[in-house]
Amino acid sequence: MSDYAALKERQRAERYAYPDSLGLRVHRALSWLNRAERSEDLDSRFIFLWIGFNAAYATELVVDHRISERHSFKLFIQKLVELDTSKHLHTLVWQHFAGPIRVLLDNPYVSAAFWEMQSGLCDEAGFKQQFEADKLAARKALANNDTAGVLVKVLENIYMLRNQIFLGGAPWNGGENREQLRDATKILEVLVPQVITTMMDHPNTLWGDAIFPVVGSSGNSASQKFKGQ
Repeated sequence: MSDYAALKERQRAERYAYPDSLGLRVHRALSWLNRAERSEDLDSRFIFLWIGFNAAYATELVVDHRISERHSFKLFIQKLVELDTSKHLHTLVWQHFAGPIRVLLDNPYVSAAFWEMQSGLCDEAGFKQQFEADKLAARKALANNDTAGVLVKVLENIYMLRNQIFLGGAPWNGGENREQLRDATKILEVLVPQVITTMMDHPNTLWGDAIFPVVGSSGNSASQKFKGQ
């Protein structure tokens, strides 16, 4: 049974006990996980997995944008690791992700500082200084068995790759970013199902309102609609 099939079976059995906000997040995230599992090309699989992750963590729109998207998933990951008393995320990081994580953390092409240099926002010396500082922070997290810290650093790099793809900075099935895209996809393939699982394990945790809540034509909340699916 695929990750989606197993999780969907559980969601159907439990969904009426979920608060509306959690139920909507899980429903949306599962729909994108399902699409990712059926994707035959790497780019599509990565895109659908990221959208599934985004559906799980994104909260209501903040009009003044004081809380960045990366800060939002940092807080989300920290909460997940605190709730993960069975240490599933810890196991994923230190056993399943070890190789891809180290490759991504050492790859300058998924570093925000590298692309700032390319855009003229900093010089080569500034890039190297920031890149080494980021790698040092990642190594400290690795040395301290800081699961949340490692995941946040990796997701920041994946987020830069996400920007490259989503903003049209790379062609479909291009040749330049295959290595980092494969590593990022391997991580998301395991991380997204575990994120959904942890959320379903803790339905009474305050996850916050889902972004773009379902609204009926009368303006009233229609969040119950997804529970019949």
